[in-house]
Amino acid sequence: MKNTYSVRRLISAAAGVAVLSSALLGFASSASAADVTFVMRNSHPNAVEVELYSQDRSHVWPGDNQVYYLDDGESKTMSLACNEGEKICYGAWVSGDKNTYWGTGPNNAEACSDCCYTCTGGETEEINLVP
Repeated sequence: MKNTYSVRRLISAAAGVAVLSSALLGFASSASAADVTFVMRNSHPNAVEVELYSQDRSHVWPGDNQVYYLDDGESKTMSLACNEGEKICYGAWVSGDKNTYWGTGPNNAEACSDCCYTCTGGETEEINLVP
């Protein structure tokens, strides 16, 4: 009789863990992913460095202390995976001159009125960095 009771308790506990695990996995995957492509053109006579900053979480693209690099006259597409509905702003600056910038500038430090996009998939219009 004692063994039957122990087995039932073990089965009941295992079922409870399975239900809890399933609920936690569902919660963790509730943020849906999307891809967005930023299209940028450097019309400045010098090279430009670019980073893309999430305004909803602590995340930057390309990350790992790297930047997107655009030579003068170069256009580049920057595709990134983001969370659906996430607000992403660009920061760009002249390579070697962080005082000449566009958008939120280096390290997402400045305010901007028209440099942010919502992650809903697709592609931005061409963002032209002009002197």
